[in-house]
Amino acid sequence: MASPLIYAIPRPVPHQGINETMKQEVQMHKKKVKMYLSSNDNNILQKLCLIDSIQHLSISYHFEHEIDEILAQTHNDFTNNNDLVTKECDLHFIALLFRLFRQKGYYISSDIFNKFKNRRGEFDEITLVQGMWSLYEAAQLRVNGEDILEEAHEFTYNRLKSITNQLSPSLGDQINQSLGQPFHKTIPRMKARSYISFYEKDPSCDKVDLLNFAKLDFNMVQKLYKKEIGSNTKWWRESDFATKVPYARDRIVEVFFWPFAMNSEPKYSTARQIITKLVLCISLVDDTYDVYGTVEELELFTRAIQRWDIRCIESLPECLKVVFNAIVECLMDIDVFMNDVNGDSSLVLQHVKQAFSNVVQGYMVEAKWCHEGYIPTYDEYKINGVLTSANPLSTTVFTAFGEFATKEIFGWISDIPLILKATSLVGRLLNDLASHKFEQQREHVASAVESCMKQYDFSEEEAYKFIKKDINDSWKDMNEEYLKLTEKIPKPILDCIVNLARICEFLYANFEDKYTNCELLNDHIMALLLDPIIVLQFPQEINGLTFVLNK
Repeated sequence: MASPLIYAIPRPVPHQGINETMKQEVQMHKKKVKMYLSSNDNNILQKLCLIDSIQHLSISYHFEHEIDEILAQTHNDFTNNNDLVTKECDLHFIALLFRLFRQKGYYISSDIFNKFKNRRGEFDEITLVQGMWSLYEAAQLRVNGEDILEEAHEFTYNRLKSITNQLSPSLGDQINQSLGQPFHKTIPRMKARSYISFYEKDPSCDKVDLLNFAKLDFNMVQKLYKKEIGSNTKWWRESDFATKVPYARDRIVEVFFWPFAMNSEPKYSTARQIITKLVLCISLVDDTYDVYGTVEELELFTRAIQRWDIRCIESLPECLKVVFNAIVECLMDIDVFMNDVNGDSSLVLQHVKQAFSNVVQGYMVEAKWCHEGYIPTYDEYKINGVLTSANPLSTTVFTAFGEFATKEIFGWISDIPLILKATSLVGRLLNDLASHKFEQQREHVASAVESCMKQYDFSEEEAYKFIKKDINDSWKDMNEEYLKLTEKIPKPILDCIVNLARICEFLYANFEDKYTNCELLNDHIMALLLDPIIVLQFPQEINGLTFVLNK
């Protein structure tokens, strides 16, 4: 187990809160940004670029109404006069328009890019980097059957990759980051800090109020995240899991990346704290099935979860009872929250319990496969992998904390619709690509790689290629379903589902498992959760919290 490098010690310091001067400064900048958005002086391209910057700076949640109005009006104009809008516009404008529409859930045909192809049906050599980059980012929102965007993606990726060393260091760094993880596959708040740095150096960006507002907002929300992690750190230590469940990974801060990714807005603070506890419990359960329990013990533990009856494990080691009680405590937290909000938690708990039961059932299947030395087919593995990803459970719990916790929505999630299945597969498959070589060095269930090699008689290299295509196809399924479901399912739920795939794209990028090898997360933790951005109007404050960073 990784040893702690820096220990988290929550120390309440009254004067380190968000002071009145900061609040006033934030409101002043926010008011001016709203004026930029509502101004009639800017043309539509300037407005779209401003919206794009606001989204990259991760402050769009402050301006949802204004952004929605601009995009709705622009979509209406585009729909009523398609030829006029596209005829006089360059590639950057069209690609940006396309991406912002699809991100919002507005369908727009990829045929608008045909005008940029030559008579041979190939994309003309594009000399303007901005246009190429915009087309590359737009292509990330492609759906099944959009061959033109498949071509656009391959063309722009290869071309941009070949010229980044010819660009200014700042622009080259931005594009390299985008090639590694395009905006559509990122959690904006995670990229906000680097984008602030890029935005600050861009001579074409003169919106001082936008930049200062983004910095202040980043610091204010960072304080909130520290408080949330401090609360979970206290719970973990008081529960003494390190002693009582010694085989479990100690990953308090690292676990926070999942609820943070699901929705990073301040209003979901309570949800993040409870979901963090729940994900920590999932991690405890995962380690229990993976490295500790015998098949006989795990069968009893599975039965206890399915019946929610601790008497099923009375004969088992104390550590299993500790894990079971931790899960029950999380359910009680949800129960208290729901009763405080609407006085009725029965519907929520019914679905959360069933979703948790499904996860442990998936773990039990894997434990039996491992015990029997059975390598499932790739198709078998994926069916079970949707459950062991725990994404249906995470989505169910997140739904409980919104105003959309209805019988219909919970029923929709319980059926595991295609968009949820796709995000679960992305997470499961990316995890396996990153960790299977390490895991196969010990007794461990076969991963997607071994299953794929078995079913299709592939080499490991061929399996990697096949699985990566499966991941890309799952993204196209997500994009397509998002467009279909925008008017039926609340946007926060759809965003939460897609965000679960986005955080996995980050955590398992470059075939690295940043959760298990958590030293790979240290720099990101420092930037996102510990180090504030220096804002010249305010002296830099001393943090009242530090957190565990594991070697």
